[in-house]
Order: sequence, then C-alpha cells, then structure tokens
Amino acid sequence: MSFYPVFVELEGKSVVVVGGGNVAFRKVTALLECGAVIHLAGRVLTPELQEMVEQKEIYFLGNEFEDEFLNGAFMVIAATDDKDLNHHVSTRAREKGVLVNAVDQPPDCDFIVPSILRRGDLLIAISTSGKSPAMARKIRKGLETQFGQEYEAFLAMMGRLRKEVLSLGFSQEENSRIFQKIVDADLLKDFSEGFSHKMETCLKNILPEQVNLKNVCKP
Repeated sequence: MSFYPVFVELEGKSVVVVGGGNVAFRKVTALLECGAVIHLAGRVLTPELQEMVEQKEIYFLGNEFEDEFLNGAFMVIAATDDKDLNHHVSTRAREKGVLVNAVDQPPDCDFIVPSILRRGDLLIAISTSGKSPAMARKIRKGLETQFGQEYEAFLAMMGRLRKEVLSLGFSQEENSRIFQKIVDADLLKDFSEGFSHKMETCLKNILPEQVNLKNVCKP
C-alpha cells in the first residue's frame, strides 16, 4: 500500500478518541496540541485523562462506544486493547465517511500517524508505511540532534519577514529570490544565541530597504 503524505488542519474540528489507556492519552495530548476538540469514550480512564475530563479540556461521551458518537466527527481514533471493538469503530466510521485510525490495525485505518519531530513550525514526519514504527522512532531520534531549537526561532522570523516582503507587491520570482538568499545565508547557526548585529547586517544586505527590520528581528 502506498500512502499520500498530508498535514491536516484540526483547529476546532471534532475528533473522537475511543479508549482510556496510555495510548489514548498520548493521542489526546497530540491532538489537543493541534487545536482539535476531543470527545472521549473509554471504559477505564488513566488519571491523566480523568483530570482532563474534570478540567473540561476534553468531553467525555461515556464508558461504552455508541455509533452516534461519530455524528459530526471529522476524525476518529480507535485506541483500545480490544481489536474487535477497534474494528467495529472503524467499520462504523467508514460507513459515515469519517476518517479513522485504529492503532496497530492497518486494515482498519484510512490513515496512519507518523513519528513526528517538531521545532515550532517545523514539522518533520517520518513513516515506514506501517511496516516498522520502531524504525520510524529511531530515525526521528537521530534527527533530533540535527534539528535544534534554533529552527523554531528562525521560522518565526521567516514568518514575519515573509509577511513584510509579500506586502510590497514584488513579483513571485523576486520574492522567491529574496527568500532563497536568506535561507542560503546560513543564519541558522546564529539563532541558537539569539538575534545579533551580524544577522541584522546580513538581512539588510538581502532585503529591500522598505522592509522594517524592527518588525522582523524580534526575540
């Protein structure tokens, strides 16, 4: 099977998680970080999930899964240790046209979840197409030392800079030339120590004079 890699916008979307154990907790935590609205069904909840319910961070639907829980859902994660229940959730989700992932049951999945390395807005997803999640995790750990926290600061700056440059109305070709020169200027190594005079000088030599560096070079 060949998978098509995509990044999905989940902000404000309803996601149903079926399960109450540690796997479900990890899924819920990751989904909340992406702004999803979580509805949980589980027979026995971990203390962490129970606290999330009590703090109204997530919505508890009940101990037993009901088909109507999927009404209006954008996505569902079946994360129980009951393979038959996971299969049932998958079957009902597919009937309703809801995207479904059943943990460790590839035939019951519309999508699989990769191993993720996040540095602010930098998101690196590693997948072995379900063949070896352990290998995907190993590759991710190897990349952690290669991609440090300086990428987060650099991309935050690039986001501000991109907005400034695009507002000037240059051609797409000129915009691309500017952005590529900045990326090729090898500024990343300086970001681990914060913004510097050297970095500002480099940007002045690349950017149009209309760009206000005070709006770009923020800590």
